[in-house]
Amino acid sequence: MNFIFRIKEKQLAEKAERGQLEQSPFSLVRKRFRANRMAFWSWRILCGLIFVAVFGDFIANEKPLYCKIEGQRYFPVLRQYGVDLGLAKWDARFFQKSWNEHTYEAAIFPPIPYSSNTIDSKNSNYRSPFGHHTVESARYRHWLGTDQLGRDVAAGMVSGTRVALLVGLISMSIATAIGLLLGSLAGYFGDGGFRISHARLWLNVAALFFAWFYAFQVRSFALAEAAAQGSFSAALFKSMAIVALVFLVANGLVFLIKKWAPGGRKITLPLDLLVMRAIEVMNAIPGLLLLLAIVAVLQKSSVFYVMAIIGLLRWTGVARFVRAELLKIRNLGYVEAARAMGFPNRRILLRHALPNALGPVLITVAFGVAAAILMESALSFLGIGVGADGATWGRLLSDARKYPGAWWLAVFPGGAIFMAVTIFNLIGDGLSDAISPK
Repeated sequence: MNFIFRIKEKQLAEKAERGQLEQSPFSLVRKRFRANRMAFWSWRILCGLIFVAVFGDFIANEKPLYCKIEGQRYFPVLRQYGVDLGLAKWDARFFQKSWNEHTYEAAIFPPIPYSSNTIDSKNSNYRSPFGHHTVESARYRHWLGTDQLGRDVAAGMVSGTRVALLVGLISMSIATAIGLLLGSLAGYFGDGGFRISHARLWLNVAALFFAWFYAFQVRSFALAEAAAQGSFSAALFKSMAIVALVFLVANGLVFLIKKWAPGGRKITLPLDLLVMRAIEVMNAIPGLLLLLAIVAVLQKSSVFYVMAIIGLLRWTGVARFVRAELLKIRNLGYVEAARAMGFPNRRILLRHALPNALGPVLITVAFGVAAAILMESALSFLGIGVGADGATWGRLLSDARKYPGAWWLAVFPGGAIFMAVTIFNLIGDGLSDAISPK
């Protein structure tokens, strides 16, 4: 028996060496993606950008990473996170002096000892990267130059990386969630497969109105104040909790109504028709013009508003691809077999149909992130996107118009925008070839 097992192991090893063993679909996609050198190197560059965005405070900051003052040790960059979360407070000495005025017994500064909004008045009025800088030592030199106020361009590039990836990834996450929901419902149920009771329909419609009113209209002042104070995410979480609570109450009422009056009459909703008409209406309006109009109406610009608006405008592409895939998948054998076994539509859609339709969605998301970054850069370039105090690639590029001789304000941010858009497009092409090699 052991002799037979040894023969089997030897045969498996020989097949593995020749690449004849069956591989999972994910392994095949990853192998084909790695074979595309341009796409794979784009993925590596993206990982580098993500590293810069996540650890940007440790790369460019006027606060030291570690310092020792009067025998006490501090970690100012880490402590700032605690202050932002309300878990810690700064000593009075740190309010009375700026960080470069303290006498340190020992200190470790980030590679770029400036924040994106740190103003170096000694090096204002557009200092070139190769020009003369009035600094104490080479460590404080502005290696990518400064703008009119003396803000470090390298620190602005680091901050712009975080803003660009946040806008691209979060806005496309919102768009993907909406597109998956509407596209899967339209593609799987079509015009005649979705039936809903009158009570559920009208209570959810009413819940949509009340959720919008109590979560956003009533709390509009609180949201604006939170955006000004830098705690918008917590305020937005409360608003989304109110939305979830309103819909939970509405569907709880539906459950009670069904217990009191079972067997109520149901109606058929033409979901495919409704979703496709909504997509056509959204695509008929130029996205950038609609975005400009919405941002202009808002009383205060914020990166969170930009992410939400772009996400609400970019869902149509995801919905169309998901709908097209599910129109094909819903008639395949395994879906028919699941229906014959009596599985509910919810389980068939979520566990069998939708996972097999996600391939084109990944490609759409990759291209969508590139478009979102380009759109945010255009808004910042026009001065109506992220707030004036936020450092973005588009804002740096816009500053180059004020002084044509500041070539570094055009080259570095423009190159970063070009690189980010290009790598996401190459990643999308690589995913497209890897998922559909034919």
